[in-house]
Amino acid sequence: MTKGLDRRLARHAPAALSAFRLVYGLLFAAYGSRSLFDWPVRSPVVVEFGSWPGWYAGLIEIVAGLLVAAGLFTRTAAFIASGEMAVAYFWMHQPMALWPVADPPGGNGGALSILFCFAFFLLVFIGGGPYSLDAARGRRLPLNRR
Repeated sequence: MTKGLDRRLARHAPAALSAFRLVYGLLFAAYGSRSLFDWPVRSPVVVEFGSWPGWYAGLIEIVAGLLVAAGLFTRTAAFIASGEMAVAYFWMHQPMALWPVADPPGGNGGALSILFCFAFFLLVFIGGGPYSLDAARGRRLPLNRR
């Protein structure tokens, strides 16, 4: 019974990967947009232009998020995004408390940073999938360059 289910689900893995990549990329870009432009929802913290680290983090989130969502330079963008979230966790969240599963003072509020970090880390290894701009660019390469 599970072998049949595994086969049926495996057929849809490329579409599921694309949906995962698209959602995580757009969500990441939305967090950056919130930090820099106060959109799509108001940010509790005002990030001044060029301020360290907030403005640069927001810029990375917008650019890397949109690249991942489009599946363009997916592995590189995901690597940068994963690294940013690892730095955010260990620099901003982990010093507050050991556990990320609650907000301070009981926890450190870093669960979202961990989820983004490892989701993007996964994309570093699996890439954008067949429904990505990376795949479309690869199909246009001449045969002698493959």
